[in-house]
Amino acid sequence: MNHLGTFLIRMGNAAVLLGSVLVLNFLLIHMAPGDVADTIAQSMGGADAEVMAQIRAEYRLDDPFLVQLTRYIGNVLRFDLGHSYFYNEPVTDLILRRLPATLLLVVTAQVLALLVGIILGVYSSRNPRGIFSHLITALSLFGFSAPVFWTGLLLLIALSLRLPLFPVAGMVDPTLDGGVWVRALDIAHHMVLPVLALSSIFLALYSRLSRASMMEVLESDYIRTAEAKGLGNTKVVYKHALKNAVSPVITLAGLQFSAVVSGAVVVETVFSWPGLGTLAFEAILARDTPTILGILFFSSLVVIVGNLLTDAAHRLVDPRLRRRG
Repeated sequence: MNHLGTFLIRMGNAAVLLGSVLVLNFLLIHMAPGDVADTIAQSMGGADAEVMAQIRAEYRLDDPFLVQLTRYIGNVLRFDLGHSYFYNEPVTDLILRRLPATLLLVVTAQVLALLVGIILGVYSSRNPRGIFSHLITALSLFGFSAPVFWTGLLLLIALSLRLPLFPVAGMVDPTLDGGVWVRALDIAHHMVLPVLALSSIFLALYSRLSRASMMEVLESDYIRTAEAKGLGNTKVVYKHALKNAVSPVITLAGLQFSAVVSGAVVVETVFSWPGLGTLAFEAILARDTPTILGILFFSSLVVIVGNLLTDAAHRLVDPRLRRRG
């Protein structure tokens, strides 16, 4: 099968998956206890039975489930995610305003975890019984076992309260005046602790997997052949062994992308990061159904696109997959 056929099949699978997630999210939200009309009435300070009936009629909450589902899917296909009950503005505008902050946090944490995890795994595999390798193993076990919110709180206490090196919350300093570079450095300063908290558990996974994969590859016959030809150790490791050893790590990164997005919800709440995670937390407390559904849809879309990009990166790294395609 040529590359175009493979691409079309994967895009079709992604579309089917996204549609299934869309229907499942709508079903689960409507199965949850509570009444959206009650939430809207509470925001108005209360309402009698007549006003409640008007609210249900205005928002078409009395329509049958299939009618609501069909209308919702049709609106999504027209890129209309509805109107927020709580914020009183289009959900699409809310999400697009918060999405860059979440993508910045998630992509930075994922790239940092991948790069540092692979580097640590490669170094520890070259001397698996050394002190450095044992230290990386201990740090990996700690990072993997520690909950993300606990790591975030620990970083806040240590590096924001005890040692005021980084900001406690937010993404920017509203009192700061300056140009583009000044604001960029301010955002980077605010990002340090959330990125460290979010990337800690995934860095542990990637370092352990890259260490095990690298040790397995270094025992392969073609590596012994390369060493027998007189190639230097650095060239053998980074030119021949690393290409094959990094493939499982990239695969795991694609599978863990959904966990990174879900972990961002917790991290954003801890650090008051103005992204989709904080918006989802506020929407859940207010039972703002359109906003919740919109965030779930966008999160699913980000995860699916991330998996497609991971698959493309996997094929780019591993020439055997390109020839097979």
